[in-house]
Amino acid sequence: MYSIKEVMDSKNIAIFGVSGNPDKPGTMLLKFLKDTGFRGKIAGINPRGGWMHGVDFYSRLDEVPFQVDLAVMIIPPKAVLDALKDCARKNVKGVVISTEGFAEAGGIGVEYQKEVRRILSASGMRAFGPNTLGIVNTATGLSTSYIADKRILEPGNIGFAAQSGIFVGAFLRYLTSFKGLKISKGLGLGNKVDVDESDALSYLAEDEYTDAIGMYIEDIRDGQRFCDEAVKAVRKKPMVLLKGGRTPLGARSTSSHTASLAMNDRVARGVFRQMGILRVASIDELLGTLKGFCWMPLPRGPNIALITYSGAQAIMSIDAATESGLALAKLKSKTREALSEVISSSSKTRNPVDMFPDMSAGGFEKTTTRILSSLLEDDGVDGIVFISFGFPESENFRPLMEIIKKYNKKPVFFSLLGPREEVEANKEFIEDHGVPFYLFPETAIRVFSNMRSYAAIRDYI
Repeated sequence: MYSIKEVMDSKNIAIFGVSGNPDKPGTMLLKFLKDTGFRGKIAGINPRGGWMHGVDFYSRLDEVPFQVDLAVMIIPPKAVLDALKDCARKNVKGVVISTEGFAEAGGIGVEYQKEVRRILSASGMRAFGPNTLGIVNTATGLSTSYIADKRILEPGNIGFAAQSGIFVGAFLRYLTSFKGLKISKGLGLGNKVDVDESDALSYLAEDEYTDAIGMYIEDIRDGQRFCDEAVKAVRKKPMVLLKGGRTPLGARSTSSHTASLAMNDRVARGVFRQMGILRVASIDELLGTLKGFCWMPLPRGPNIALITYSGAQAIMSIDAATESGLALAKLKSKTREALSEVISSSSKTRNPVDMFPDMSAGGFEKTTTRILSSLLEDDGVDGIVFISFGFPESENFRPLMEIIKKYNKKPVFFSLLGPREEVEANKEFIEDHGVPFYLFPETAIRVFSNMRSYAAIRDYI
């Protein structure tokens, strides 16, 4: 049996389902690989032969004049069976079955999937899918997704796996649209006829290009193996998990999505916690937590400091911190003395630190740089959430970015409110400097809590 690494490192590809129609998925994938400069050899498989985008089409895989490592199948389910047999004879290492209509569809689709599994078992080939856009390896420029764009192949350090059809492609396109967020590997599992979440986790844990793991799953095939792989993975790098099917209705819907079996969510939640897996509740929290791990150092403790201009946001942030099991940092007298140089009211030098209205009198730069520097130097503060308002000129935040970059010993998060166009411009500026931005501070606090949970547990599992 071939390893997942051998398949992910494939150099030569055959695409089943290409045609002279540029709008067909197989031809779209072919064009993408050519446009992005994929360095391996490519063959198209079409019974009528042909040629497109500089690539020859062959009527059968046996006619391809080079060794094929990976086959991508975007053809009807019934045709997949014969194609798999051809791949087995050609000693292909792995296949991506993008086609829908297998076990998730019921009926004859279930039988097709059983036959796929039998062929794979007999041949030693590995398979992703059915019902998936497949895989991405940014180190080699490999993608089997026909809806990918060039940014998805920009090398990064996030390994992501999803039990999904098109979600993995759409999510990775969104994630990689951020300048500082890029992936190392992407694995679409689909119906998991072969490669499953445990295989993906094992592979990503050992991948030298991956520093953080993100995962979306709906069920777990082998609970004990998944737990074993999770423990090994978490010892090396953080794992952030989004699980679909939390509610009874959602769990029932998974069966028609990727033929998943429902699992007890309460049991899963407890197991994930014990394994050190960071389970998040939404795509927003998943993305935000990955930002935190990729851009900021791990917190040394649970003590968070808040810089704010708003009493309401301070109170909501305190509630969020308390609910997340965090503590408000108790500022040292030396820190409060330094803060009193720019904050006139003694009560506002406590945590949360309220910079309004003093920043109006002393100036935003002078007030905020003194506050931020003082909190970064206080060893009783483990992380900071900076809450402010948007500016028409993002350059107002440059001095703060320089301080964060210079210190770089504890996580700092930003949250701004104001006119949408200003906030969006500020967000881009701040994140271009490698500092996580969240529209609401409660999200930043959940991210800090996730990072702290990982830092606290990794040495005990």
